[in-house]
Amino acid sequence: MSNTQLEYSNIQTECSNLFYAKAKDYGTSWRVMRLPSLLDQIFIKAKRIRSIQENEGEQKVNDPIRGDYIGIINYCIMMLIQMELGVTIDADENVEAIFSLYNINFKKANQIMLDKNHDYGEAWRNINVESFIDLILSRIARLKQIFTNKHTSEVSEGPDSNLYDMVNYAIFALIRLD
Repeated sequence: MSNTQLEYSNIQTECSNLFYAKAKDYGTSWRVMRLPSLLDQIFIKAKRIRSIQENEGEQKVNDPIRGDYIGIINYCIMMLIQMELGVTIDADENVEAIFSLYNINFKKANQIMLDKNHDYGEAWRNINVESFIDLILSRIARLKQIFTNKHTSEVSEGPDSNLYDMVNYAIFALIRLD
């Protein structure tokens, strides 16, 4: 296993453990959230990271930004699940079934990372760590426009591609921060 794959796998385990633990605490309550609401949660986490970066690391809330990156990853996967299953008012779903979908989406993100890493030669290791949050914020803006366009795009990637990119950018940031 390459160093990148090992680092990725460790972060994936951390994210999935947190997702599963929260699912045990809260069930699938997030399943009532519409896509723009989930995207707003991602935006809030990304905005906090950017604000801390712009304030040269100064922060008043003592939560590490690592948790915000993990939140971005998990909310992106929640959005992918919502896009597949649709929104529901009944948030009392089988946690194991949802966790299975979570893992399927995470595996797809991992494969996309491996494919892009092959083609781009791990270029992400040489960019500024701050750039990852800018890339995430640009994907959020793209998704807002796609939602305005009724979830369609004429020549651009669809919402799922942008979500997988955000998962991978957040993981790259965590690898670089570690």
